[in-house]
This record gives sequence, C-alpha cells and structure tokens, in this order.
Amino acid sequence: MLGLTMPETLLLQEPFVEIPDEKIREALKVVLDVRNQPLLIHCKRGKHRTGCVVGCMRKLQKWCLSSVFDEYQRFAAAKVRSTDLRFMELFDVSSLKHLTNSHC
Repeated sequence: MLGLTMPETLLLQEPFVEIPDEKIREALKVVLDVRNQPLLIHCKRGKHRTGCVVGCMRKLQKWCLSSVFDEYQRFAAAKVRSTDLRFMELFDVSSLKHLTNSHC
C-alpha cells in the first residue's frame, strides 16, 4: 500500500450539505487512480462523508441507486441522513466516466 495522504482540500468537514461537488470529484479521482490502490477510504467518523464518496463511486460502477442506498444505509445505520441520500442521487458522474474505463 502506498503511503499517500490526501491534500487538505479533500478533507471533508461537517455539515456535509455544504461540501461542493468538486470535493467529491477530487476524492474520486484519488480513489480511482490505480497508482493509489489498494486504498482504505475513511474519515474521522466513517459514516457520512465516507458513505457519500463510496456511494458516488458505486454510481460510477453502474450500481442501481437502490443498491447504492442500501449499502450506505447498512453502514450508516441509525445515522442515515436524507441529505446524503439526496446528494448521492443528484451527483452527476458523467464528468468522471472516463476514469472508470481503466480503473473500475
């Protein structure tokens, strides 16, 4: 595993609803870059920010939205946020699809 650290700009802070799409896009570029794999995705609490990054990655992997939500809900448990579900639903993966051809 590479000893990589994400730049300060990728540290996702609360409240999640204020995080611009670009932060998630930057995180996904790091996650999808094979030079960074294997990779552990985590955050300070490991539920919402991590879940949203992973959920958006699942959309790139062409998971159906109900499966994306199911995975998020299993790991977020009682801390599920409707704002996170809405963010994942509306997140536009089209600008990142070129990364999935060789990375997913």
